[in-house]
Amino acid sequence: MSEKELRRKEIKAAGDLKRVMSDYYYRMDRISRGEEEGKIAWCSSVGPAELLRAFGFEVYYPENHGATLGATRTAMDYIPLANAIGYSPEICSYLTSDVGSYLKGETPLSRLYPGIESVPKPDLLAYNTNQCRDVQEWFEFYGREFDVPVVGINSPRALVEVRDIDIANVVGQLKAMIPTLEEVSGQKFDIDGFKESLRLSRRCSELWGELLGLAKHLPSPWTFFDGTIHMGPAVCLRGTQEAIDYYELLKRELKERIESGVAAVDGERFRLYWEGMPIWGKLRDLSEQFSELRACVVVSTYCNSWIFSAFDEKNPFESMAQAYTEIFINRAERVKEEYIERMVREYQVDGIIFHDSRTCPNNSNARYSMPQRLEKRLGLPCLVIDADLNDLRCYSEEQTRTNIEALIEQLEEIRG
Repeated sequence: MSEKELRRKEIKAAGDLKRVMSDYYYRMDRISRGEEEGKIAWCSSVGPAELLRAFGFEVYYPENHGATLGATRTAMDYIPLANAIGYSPEICSYLTSDVGSYLKGETPLSRLYPGIESVPKPDLLAYNTNQCRDVQEWFEFYGREFDVPVVGINSPRALVEVRDIDIANVVGQLKAMIPTLEEVSGQKFDIDGFKESLRLSRRCSELWGELLGLAKHLPSPWTFFDGTIHMGPAVCLRGTQEAIDYYELLKRELKERIESGVAAVDGERFRLYWEGMPIWGKLRDLSEQFSELRACVVVSTYCNSWIFSAFDEKNPFESMAQAYTEIFINRAERVKEEYIERMVREYQVDGIIFHDSRTCPNNSNARYSMPQRLEKRLGLPCLVIDADLNDLRCYSEEQTRTNIEALIEQLEEIRG
């Protein structure tokens, strides 16, 4: 076994994760084919999933499909097809790769889950612009293609504080969805079902937060790169018992690692923060490079985006509006800096990596001198990587490797 393989620790629960995600996709495929009763709603990743589940919808996330296109390195095959019908190369490459794959009639789900020929057909689409404006246009495209209703929330953005007026605004938009959800689902709104969905989501969120928090341990039992894989249930299955059961299992394994002194990165020397989107097509390469350098990426804003501590089934509409409006990506620069500073101290971080994602300006925080301000404020080196979440044409392998090596050399000099 090579030194590289020795340093990269696989998580045993990954096998259970594959089963959980497989069940999720095959269930939707059966519904889509008419082999099982049910309705399917497409939802943005930080959207009103709990309300949809209260109406019995199975919930599908196009952004998760976009990430799969990136991780399988097929996105570049499809982006030009969306460009050709008028979707700019400068907009979200989740959107353009997903639309392009639809236009070509292909999906990586077919390779991952044999027998699945296409993404599930929607009966309804629901978005929230708390992440970005692009999700609205993305969902409107599919609303036209499938001739189904599109409902959405246009969130207040760049907030220093989440005010009562902001919550009232979002609550009003959530409640305005209900008549359409009733019509499409054929079910009347059930407040108890909504509360139960929110309760399950809150427990999933709590567990996900606990799991990410285990990386505060020295050495860390897992990495940001592990988190991007194991966040699947937190994104796709929140509001279900399946997500909770899986995270209870994963938590036991990671706690055993801590008790046994097992590190995710052998000989962990440096602890890093990842700010911004993953570079999906390079996750394994980057994970291995950091492992070789004995540097562990222990915390990220991205994985923490699915911790919704405000959920409260006793106050369902207001707490859901609070949780989905106060997310990191939706806040002002000052609030974001304070959040990163807190995470840096809690996780004992030595340096920060900013991914400036070409087609995702809403989740790229390196463009208005934040790295320079944090470097001065915290006394930690910051590295900016120019790339993209899906479009690998924006990624320079040699330059990125060299810059990461230079960051580690800088950390060695500081520590020396």
